[in-house]
Amino acid sequence: MSTKILLADDHKMLRDGLRSIVEKEADLEVIAEADNGRTAVELARKLKPDVVVMDIGMPSLNGVEATRQIVSLEPPPKVIALSMHGDRQFVSQMFEAGASGYLLKDCASEVLVAAVRTVMNNQVFLAPGIAGVVVEDYVRRMPHTSAPAELTAREREVLQLLAEGKSTKEIALLLNVAVKTTEAHRRNIMGKLKIHSLAELTKYAIRMGLTSLDR
Repeated sequence: MSTKILLADDHKMLRDGLRSIVEKEADLEVIAEADNGRTAVELARKLKPDVVVMDIGMPSLNGVEATRQIVSLEPPPKVIALSMHGDRQFVSQMFEAGASGYLLKDCASEVLVAAVRTVMNNQVFLAPGIAGVVVEDYVRRMPHTSAPAELTAREREVLQLLAEGKSTKEIALLLNVAVKTTEAHRRNIMGKLKIHSLAELTKYAIRMGLTSLDR
């Protein structure tokens, strides 16, 4: 039986490249692609892939939050993080969210197949090029900078969408909640973080890796 793979990355060229690698393997199959985190979660819920290759810097819902939701599904897919960054912060956030592997984009084409087979064997895959200190910090669970623990999962979603320039009405529609609920989330976020402007919120979201300027 083939291993079913969902590719989640907002750059079509990269998805095409990853798909071409996977399609050379008789026992691997790409069943769907997603260009944002929210779609990735929906497709994972609907199609039940074995492995999700997840870009961290995804629009609408970033890869960290999308991973948290995907690994909570039944049965839980394995998630392989995909990023241009090997920084401790990004690696730690993805593994804490439930990822089983971590690939750097500049080496993904060489090790993707190995990564898929490794996580399917219930082992952790770390790409070459990630500094040893990152591995040590994760294994030892040393203190590190990570996503804001004081915010709820929904508040982190709202924070990312605000940072991406969406209005409260647009966010309410996207999350299928009332506008007043979205406004309450915004007030709570600002109160918890002691931030008083959208510009500061955006800077905070970028600094914490919840979104990026590369949109």
